[in-house]
This record gives sequence, structure tokens and C-alpha cells, in this order.
Amino acid sequence: MQQFQAPVGGYSTAVSPKNPAISLLISFIVPGVGTIINGETGKGIAILVAYIVSLILIIALIGLIAAPAVWIFGMYDAYQGAKKFNLAHGFPPMG
Repeated sequence: MQQFQAPVGGYSTAVSPKNPAISLLISFIVPGVGTIINGETGKGIAILVAYIVSLILIIALIGLIAAPAVWIFGMYDAYQGAKKFNLAHGFPPMG
């Protein structure tokens, strides 16, 4: 794993690897947030909104299928997104 030190008086612009297991766990708790921490903010917000809408639609029974489907897709996408991020930035594969 590469180590870096922030410049004196400033922030580092270095990229750090994403852990697919952590992204998956965070998306297990709150769908879409794992995707957001992987840097795909728009997609993560879309997953989160779709999950909230599907929870509301449970009243109309369609949400009974949609909510678990969106939740599972969010976890899958967060895990795969972290792996793609690491590959694109030259980090060794994790998980």
C-alpha cells in the first residue's frame, strides 16, 4: 500500500484505495451511500432515492419487490464500484 504525506499547510490530492467490503457494508446499512463514497455521487443518490420511493410504495405492494431489489443492487454496485475504482487508479485488488 502506498503512503503519502499531505503538503505542509495544505491538503493532499493523492487518491487512496477503496475497500469493496466497506463499501458493501455501508450500502447494506444505507443503500447508495457505498456508491457515493466510491465517488459516484449521482448514481448513489439515485439508488438512495429509488430505495426511499420503493419503501413508500410498500403501501401499494409494488415496494415489496422493489425495495429489496434496489437494496441488493445498491450493495452489489458499491462493491463492484470500489473494485473498479481501485483498478482504474492502479491499486492492488481487495476483496
